[in-house]
Amino acid sequence: MASIQSTQYGNVPLPDGIISRRIQNNNGLDMHILEARPDDKKRPLIILAHGFPELAYSWRHVLPGLASLGYVVVAPDQRGFGRTTGWSNRYEDSLAPFNLVNLARDIVGLVRALGYEEVKAVIGHDAGSYVAGTCALIRPDIFKACVMMSAPFSGVPPLVEMSEAILKRPSIIQLELQLNALKSPRKHYHIYYSTPSANEEMMSAPQGLNQFIRAYYHHKSADWIHNQPFKLSSWDAEIMAAMPTYYIMNKNETMPQTVAHHMPTKSEIRACHWLTDDELAVYTSEYTRNTFQGGLQWYRCTVEGVNQISLSLFAGRQINVPSLFLSGKNDWGIYQTPGAIEHMRDQVCSSMKDIALIEGAGHWVQQEQSQAVIENLAAFLRTH
Repeated sequence: MASIQSTQYGNVPLPDGIISRRIQNNNGLDMHILEARPDDKKRPLIILAHGFPELAYSWRHVLPGLASLGYVVVAPDQRGFGRTTGWSNRYEDSLAPFNLVNLARDIVGLVRALGYEEVKAVIGHDAGSYVAGTCALIRPDIFKACVMMSAPFSGVPPLVEMSEAILKRPSIIQLELQLNALKSPRKHYHIYYSTPSANEEMMSAPQGLNQFIRAYYHHKSADWIHNQPFKLSSWDAEIMAAMPTYYIMNKNETMPQTVAHHMPTKSEIRACHWLTDDELAVYTSEYTRNTFQGGLQWYRCTVEGVNQISLSLFAGRQINVPSLFLSGKNDWGIYQTPGAIEHMRDQVCSSMKDIALIEGAGHWVQQEQSQAVIENLAAFLRTH
């Protein structure tokens, strides 16, 4: 069922208590997982789902802390990422395997492969928040609680007759046209990530892949002092353009060019306790081997309507299990979709227990402030 266990991730030792191994996930993947467990007894299971451009490794600081509370904690490299195999990263190939329902199927299959019938909580960050939300929404019999982090989950698309009601938002294509027409033309990063050239432009970043990833992580973190997010009142292009350029990009720049303007200084890099050079090297190594295209397929599924079609079967359903939303206080991801966090709280989740914003964290909250994340998760798990 599983290959040889390891306590290394490339040349980097994993934190104490974490092992790396592979397991067939019952949905076509040879899935690489990081696993933390307090002992060999059957303990309740927690699943951690990463986002983009991340890996199972993004949970390295959280895994041991949650395991110490008495759980078996598993973080997979999801479809399109890291050391998990069984997926295609060709732009031309079908997007169907990357739709949210199939990503949830990946997690359900993993749970079965691990020998479990249910999960204490499914916890997702960034795009992994949508995976966690989908798991809890369509299989509440398996996933007994749900934590969404950094990206509010807007639930399933409404029935056809309600299509104008949800968030009163234009299509991403309509918004893109409005952004392009601004006096200083802009573009939405989802559209950029959906282009055939995005992967190659990032892989061939003029500053080098390592420096590109470093700048990208810095730019979206609390270390970049200009991340001071606030609610946006509408989808008007002028209002949306108030967001940083990693979300609403300058029209004629690639993502490497966008983040290069905000490359941290040497002293800032030395002070970055949550992403050392050795840890950054893990990301650089994994993306050098796989490229970004697997993760970019996730964005294309939203932009091209694949997710909306796959989720339409569940129109009208809510997440009824106990839920929590966690984010960094300096994370623009909370507000990048106007109205989404309120919609999640009031319409998507019938049992939303709290919306907690963590001081001193931007978008990479589980890396930037891992102890605060562990404490919030512990309180939620203890109560619910």
